[in-house]
Amino acid sequence: MAQYTKELTPDSLKDKVIVLTGGANGIGASLVEYATQNGAYVCFGDLSTEAGETVADTINKSQSSPRAIFVKTDVTNYDSVLGLFDKAMEVCGRIDHAVAGAGISEIGNVFDPALDMQSIRKPPTTKVLDVNLTGCLYVARIASVYLRQNRPANVDRSITLVSSVAGFKESPGLFVYQASKHGVIGLMRALRLYLCAPAHGIRTNCICPWMTTTAMVKGIQDGWFKAGLPVNRPLDVAKIMANVLADKELNGKSMYVEGGRAWEIEANIDRLEPQWLGEEPSRSLQRGQQVLGSGEGWTK
Repeated sequence: MAQYTKELTPDSLKDKVIVLTGGANGIGASLVEYATQNGAYVCFGDLSTEAGETVADTINKSQSSPRAIFVKTDVTNYDSVLGLFDKAMEVCGRIDHAVAGAGISEIGNVFDPALDMQSIRKPPTTKVLDVNLTGCLYVARIASVYLRQNRPANVDRSITLVSSVAGFKESPGLFVYQASKHGVIGLMRALRLYLCAPAHGIRTNCICPWMTTTAMVKGIQDGWFKAGLPVNRPLDVAKIMANVLADKELNGKSMYVEGGRAWEIEANIDRLEPQWLGEEPSRSLQRGQQVLGSGEGWTK
């Protein structure tokens, strides 16, 4: 993997308008703070109203004019996500970048060995899929239209989806969470050629953090620290996300973030394909992908 070391220039995010879901806590809150410190306007949504309002109020008190706007948002509700984007357009008149950052961890154990012939009749909750994957789909779909409004076609625009190391590496016990995060990377891969085509002109990338000190990892962090393994602070991940937002050269990339450093994983997956798949099927697969192009033919 190639380590990603590019950093923001002082004006990379100056006066850019960012819409973000999941900005009240953890990585999202750090991104709101970091982006506004670098001159951006951030309209962010979350269900944690008190925490979200506190983040916005704290940031705006330190600014000469408000740069953080909080909107209570449920990413599993399409109209609610539309409301977040509408607010950004109402206040700022345009949107430059969108980040689908809302996410929750596993709920219960859908493969609990205590399940029996009676309890298995009750279906598991779909909330983790709804928040982590459907929420990303909603943000990306709405952003694909809103990012084109009131903007010249040649001006940089991007969508960033937040996955996880669980999006590409097994995470035993996180059955639904891992499926949802694999889906997020899959969504990015489906969009990276499609949305960068002239009809949209939008870059799409993915962030895959490893162990990050948020409420989500309280159950495992003690053992992690004892093992002396690398740890991200939320701000570490937020800085890398901000760099990816501002980097006009990045499209279709997945950034694995560990210990405050990032590595891009997509290029080596493609480069090494003849080794792990085989040279002949790799050549055939490549020809097929060329026929498919950017994917406009599927729904004709």
